[in-house]
Amino acid sequence: MKSAAERRFAEDLDRCLAGGLPGRIGVAVSGGGDSTALLCLMADWSKSSGIAIEAVTIDHNLRDAARAEARMAGETCAALGVPHETRVWAGWDGAGNLQDAARRARQRLIAQWAETRGIERVALGHTQDDQAETLVLRLARGSGVDGLSAMASRRTAGGLTWLRPLLGWKRAALRQLLRERNVPWADDPSNEDPQFARVRVRKILAEIAPLGLDVDALAATADRLWVAREALEIATQNAARQMARVTKTGDVALDTKLFADLPAESRSRLMAHALCWVATAPYPPRRGPLEVLIADVIAGRRGTLAGCLVASRDRMTTHICREPQAVAHTTAEPGAVWDGRWVLGHSGQNDGCDIRALGQDGLKACPDWRGLDAPRASLISLPAVWRGEKLVAAPLAGLGAGWSCRLIHGTDHFFASILSH
Repeated sequence: MKSAAERRFAEDLDRCLAGGLPGRIGVAVSGGGDSTALLCLMADWSKSSGIAIEAVTIDHNLRDAARAEARMAGETCAALGVPHETRVWAGWDGAGNLQDAARRARQRLIAQWAETRGIERVALGHTQDDQAETLVLRLARGSGVDGLSAMASRRTAGGLTWLRPLLGWKRAALRQLLRERNVPWADDPSNEDPQFARVRVRKILAEIAPLGLDVDALAATADRLWVAREALEIATQNAARQMARVTKTGDVALDTKLFADLPAESRSRLMAHALCWVATAPYPPRRGPLEVLIADVIAGRRGTLAGCLVASRDRMTTHICREPQAVAHTTAEPGAVWDGRWVLGHSGQNDGCDIRALGQDGLKACPDWRGLDAPRASLISLPAVWRGEKLVAAPLAGLGAGWSCRLIHGTDHFFASILSH
């Protein structure tokens, strides 16, 4: 018979899965209390559902105890009958924001592990406490609705679907569950180090809880902001369908007048989305530079931001294309993805060829490019086939030579991806 915790977790996980049952699910386990509790609950669910789980631990290689903690996570997995693997990060050079660099590395290593294991969904141990702490941190940064809204229980990024089934669980309850099961966990000493902003926020939350600003209240606010964010995204998507299109060259073309007439928030959202979509960037640009760019667009001036060039051809249509300099050194083999967007292929021989940006010199070798309905700046940033310094083909600039060129994601994806996932 299932315990109350098992039943509750099964319901939470089912909502994350949105009714779809995968063959296997990955679990990210650091060895800390939250992720260890997630592992235990996932193991219970696996036995009752018949769906296999596997676990991965990322050793950030920053503390002497990290290896022992990863070993302990592996021992817990072995006791639960869960296959486990540890992957080590050795990429930090000591510069920049350590926590941000570690977070990005962790996501990348987990995604690589999942790909090798054929896993498409990975569960993370974020809790209601994390939700509240994140809200306060982003308030301090002056974040808007998107930054202040709740973490998504289900999100697709980096080729994976990330699940957060514990967002309704408090950290203290999860540790109590581990005590009742006599399962050990490790406490990372950095969680008590006041040099980290999240630790300071955690202490402040404990002090202001008597005022009603406790974890429950803050998490509820984040949830309400998520609802507001969804409404804004839907409004932006509706506006985009009226004034935006994806061109044959992969640009986003906007009706300049309709764009200028949008409410300021919708303008910012649509432009940020277009920039991210064209540049395949995971995060939008900062609000200040974005607003400067939008003002330039409305005034008919060109601008660059986030690896994109934004310019008006006739003051009626604004094109958002790749900035040529941003792809000047991007290369790929034929058949591989170039700049995260394009695949070029040939049914015959392509020995010695590689894919690089067409560039100005390449465009000169395309006699028919002026007859194409595409800005010159857009064409020189598009992929072409080179053999050494000789241009072999530029399918999007009128020089096919038997080569095909395919945009991985088109118009439907542009509109659909406006909504958060």
